Amino acid sequence: MNEFALIARYFDRPCADARLAFGVGDDCAGVTVPAGETLLVTSDALIAGRHFPHDTAPFDIGYKALAVNLSDLAAMGAAPLGVTLALAVPAVDEHWLAECSSGFFTLADQVGVCLIGGDTVHSPVLSLTVTALGSAKPSRVLRRSGAKVGDLIAVTGTVGDAGLGLRAVLNPSSVPPFVDAAAQEFLRERLNRPRPRLHEGQQLAGFAHAAIDISDGVLQDLSHVLTQSGVGAGLNPNALPLSPAAKTWLEAEPTLRGLPWRCGDDYELLFTLSPHDWPSCPVAATVIGVIEAEAGIRWRHADGRVEAVQPEGFDHFAPATQAEGS
Repeated sequence: MNEFALIARYFDRPCADARLAFGVGDDCAGVTVPAGETLLVTSDALIAGRHFPHDTAPFDIGYKALAVNLSDLAAMGAAPLGVTLALAVPAVDEHWLAECSSGFFTLADQVGVCLIGGDTVHSPVLSLTVTALGSAKPSRVLRRSGAKVGDLIAVTGTVGDAGLGLRAVLNPSSVPPFVDAAAQEFLRERLNRPRPRLHEGQQLAGFAHAAIDISDGVLQDLSHVLTQSGVGAGLNPNALPLSPAAKTWLEAEPTLRGLPWRCGDDYELLFTLSPHDWPSCPVAATVIGVIEAEAGIRWRHADGRVEAVQPEGFDHFAPATQAEGS
């Protein structure tokens, strides 16, 4: 099977989106940006052995390649316009391609976004690079630079699930016996099929002051907001929202209690907003701290103790001994 037959069989699908002037079949796709809105563009690469274990199911690889890019649009309050996919594969495996494209299009159909172009190449290393296009009114684009002293810091959903899910995948024998099969499956699904918070991001646009998606860990991603905004943060070390599965694991293995603050791949949204606006926050979220004038991140314990925190998280250039999320 050559490149063009591969594209035609697995990735060339009709798109009825009126914003698509023309898609697959030309050297470029044509997308119409809604009047009065700003075009937002993001691109992420997923590399086998770096961002996901080599034995990850192809359905999950396709799904996640799209999800992580849509999450970037969500973090800026944007609506998706279309995506491209550059796929590099070591060999043409038709079963793998069918499953990968199925995962990709399952999420694409759920959020109503079209694949409008891309590329396929032979490569010794499996990788998928998605570029996502979105748009939002300029006044409603969420940035990392808008956090204000006194803002509350909040996160959607629960965090730490993906990091624990990765541990369950890489070392099944390390899972405490109290974490049953259903809980393990939940954690693995949170790792492999994160839900991009597009609806929540659009609801927060024009409401929150700053936002970012949690891809590399709460502490590390928060530090990007703090740097861009020129502020610091005080965090409640016991406030992080955890799922029942994560709580069960951490109660059985207390030495991992810091993991949810540092592990990546949850793709929840972290945002700041005025405390006066918190009662009318349009999304379900949990407050984990407050923006402060002094640079850096600090634990603020209930007994009054203050402790400096290093913003550790996933390092894309660390030795490739684990996949993202550890």
